[in-house]
Amino acid sequence: MLDTNTKAVATIKKGVFPFKEEGGDAALRKALKKKTLTVTSGPASVIRKSDTVVLVIGTPVDEYLNPQFKALDKAIEQYLPHFKDGQTLILRSTIFPGTTERLQHYFDQKKLKVSVAFCPERVVEGKAIREIQTMPQIISAMDPDTLPKVKEIFGRASKGGTVVVEPLEAELAKLYCNAWRYITFAVANQFYMMATDRGADYRRVYHAMTEKYDRMKVPRPGFAAGPCLFKDTMQLAAFNQNRFFLGHSAMLVNEGLPRFVIEHIKHRLCNNDLHEKTIGILGMTFKAESDDTRDSLSFKIRKMAELEAKAVYSHDYYWSDHTTTRLDALLRKSDIIIVATPHARYAQIPKAKFKNKIIVDIWNHLPHTKDAFEI
Repeated sequence: MLDTNTKAVATIKKGVFPFKEEGGDAALRKALKKKTLTVTSGPASVIRKSDTVVLVIGTPVDEYLNPQFKALDKAIEQYLPHFKDGQTLILRSTIFPGTTERLQHYFDQKKLKVSVAFCPERVVEGKAIREIQTMPQIISAMDPDTLPKVKEIFGRASKGGTVVVEPLEAELAKLYCNAWRYITFAVANQFYMMATDRGADYRRVYHAMTEKYDRMKVPRPGFAAGPCLFKDTMQLAAFNQNRFFLGHSAMLVNEGLPRFVIEHIKHRLCNNDLHEKTIGILGMTFKAESDDTRDSLSFKIRKMAELEAKAVYSHDYYWSDHTTTRLDALLRKSDIIIVATPHARYAQIPKAKFKNKIIVDIWNHLPHTKDAFEI
């Protein structure tokens, strides 16, 4: 394994996963002991020694919500001298539609017989090892002769089988998966905002419409964030000449939820007197039981709260820096507490710790909150 992050490489060499992953440390130590895995930050000559190269650099979006190819292009150009004829390059991260063909054309222009394949991962962060072993793997390749090789590789890794499609179809399938989830979260959040704005208890509405009614597979409301859903939805929008109206609507809803929460607290729960209140934010990572803060909406709501409130405190069990506060101090100092990330341990905080406080619990995570907003 080659990675330019020397800190991560050093951590992996010690048998420790650089991020939170179920069973990760044990699997890593086993691989290091058997010497089936070697890790380096250089030299890049390890690429030349490999028959198959797996690249996990994707295409993010820039500040204008357009796909950004800089990191991917830079990596290919930098390591081009180490590629050789007969190799297979497997792209694993989410990419803009057409990227697989574009890279194949690049190698062809360079007179290198490197076959490019796209086999997207679809795992949930933190459960990647288990899901790779059990879920069907989507595979595609520009060269039909490469498909059997790619199929064999993923056949060894997964008992879930493989699904063979064309590269463009694989690229779209991956983007559609994340866009679909982002849109369904937006539906839940829009429903929640509509009900809450009219004084209805959405927890009761949700129970009424889903109880023993299988046709209502609506997720619960909450901050929909992370490094994939928003980004991939916007990539689809760019691919479709910004005519992905459902995707743009989902973005407006999901990205607008933090502002809705702050405005609701300010106008309906604090009688426009938020500037004299202190706010505590529970959870800064983008999802529960994760240490990943990438694109977390907790930071967005914290920034908005800092503009309105007397003081703002934040806490997370899995991540901290100079801006975070000890949990006991946050609970003691905060007039208003927002459950931004539903880590399991927050539900274990004694009810007495929340006495005489306004609790904002969109997720309906705390067992003692009778509704989403409780005073």
